[in-house]
Amino acid sequence: MKKQIAVLGIALMVALSGCGNDSKDAASDSSTADNSTAQDSQAAMNDSQTEMDHSGMDQSEMNHSGSSEVPQGLRKADNPAFRIGSQAVMSADHMPGMKGATATIVGAYDTMVYAVNYTPTTGGEPVKNHKWVIQEELKNAGDKPFAKGDHVVLESDHMKGMKGAEATIESAERTTVYMVDYTPTTGGEPVKNHKWVTESELSAK
Repeated sequence: MKKQIAVLGIALMVALSGCGNDSKDAASDSSTADNSTAQDSQAAMNDSQTEMDHSGMDQSEMNHSGSSEVPQGLRKADNPAFRIGSQAVMSADHMPGMKGATATIVGAYDTMVYAVNYTPTTGGEPVKNHKWVIQEELKNAGDKPFAKGDHVVLESDHMKGMKGAEATIESAERTTVYMVDYTPTTGGEPVKNHKWVTESELSAK
């Protein structure tokens, strides 16, 4: 009888031990699942952040560096207020880090300059009051100046989706425009051959 009781006791202990291990295994599985869910959630957040970082203008678009070449027919300014090689402080805020930056003048030209509204040929939201496009960057423009409300086709490629886009003139002015080099006040790579800054957007350093 005692032997039977002992055997039953051992069997009960084994059963209870098995239950305890099952509970530990279950807890371990639950913890692993929670960790996996947290990792998946973090990964999703990282992916979402990456999408947000790339949903707007990328760094190359914001940089606005360009070629030193200018449109055919563009006339150099005879007596610009800011000479080639001189420096000036910009008040323009066309893009982050521009306002307050010191610019080095690399080109000065007399022309008609326009602010325009257009929808990029690559799709996306319409661009409002883009500054600046000059007379020589408008398709079949000739010498005839345009006025506010006129419709034109852009030949400039300052930004992706600009060349070939239909645009509406928002403002028009005859002035001297400058091509400049500068380092953004926000840091980052220097901008080379930025087109364009108007004379009224520059002041003596």
